[in-house]
Amino acid sequence: MELEINNSENKFSDVPLRVKTWCYIILVFAISISSSITMKLFISWIGCQVLYEFLRMFQVKRNLFITALSLGIVQFSLLYFLNFEPYSLYAVVFLITFLVYFLMLKVTVKQGVGIVIGLSLSLLVFPHLLYVRESAFGIKALVYLVVLTELNDVFQYFMGKLFGNHKVMPKISPNKTWEGVVGGVGLTIVLSIILGYFLLPFTILIQVILGVVLGVAGFFGDVFMSLLKRKANVKDTGTLLPGHGGLMDRMDSLIFNAPIFFWVLPLFVKS
Repeated sequence: MELEINNSENKFSDVPLRVKTWCYIILVFAISISSSITMKLFISWIGCQVLYEFLRMFQVKRNLFITALSLGIVQFSLLYFLNFEPYSLYAVVFLITFLVYFLMLKVTVKQGVGIVIGLSLSLLVFPHLLYVRESAFGIKALVYLVVLTELNDVFQYFMGKLFGNHKVMPKISPNKTWEGVVGGVGLTIVLSIILGYFLLPFTILIQVILGVVLGVAGFFGDVFMSLLKRKANVKDTGTLLPGHGGLMDRMDSLIFNAPIFFWVLPLFVKS
């Protein structure tokens, strides 16, 4: 009995540190979304930090900090002066430019793949968060997306800890269980209905669909990042967030959710 109690306590030993870090995350997020300029600075910092973590993760060590900082500066300039469509065009151009630079450093194939993914997430994926904020529903839509995505992650974590016995992908993400995924998505659907009632003028059916889509896509974003970390032979993408790891360890669920939500939102508005 004592052993069972100790094992139960060990399961949640990291929770206090995680909660403390979450308080800082919420504070930074709240400040960042308060205005258009702070949001653009926030997205640029995300791009800089994400590239930095990918370069470290795949052991690309030459001019690491300067390169990541340069990307952040370039990205802020693009976000400040351009709307979504021209930004996307110029972002692709700069992605290719940065990639050519890294190829000149004679990186390995594995490093090259990691660099391409890191640049794509920095320049093309996470800026969708800014454009969700600038959509018809503004901050409400962004809060809905981020809160639903991150709490889906928390739901799956706790449901897996409490009830998880059957592994989903043991070779890629050994801590993921069917109980955690199904239970987490179920709670995410409930949360989607509650949040949607206050934030988005959609029907319950649409809120249920969004809960399922974002819950499942969030899971695959997490698994995708777990696969990359295994290929890079690292446990976490960094140490920026105590109890969580790096920034990408916390934002992995948004890899697919951010662009999916941005592109489906207009469809639901029209309906």
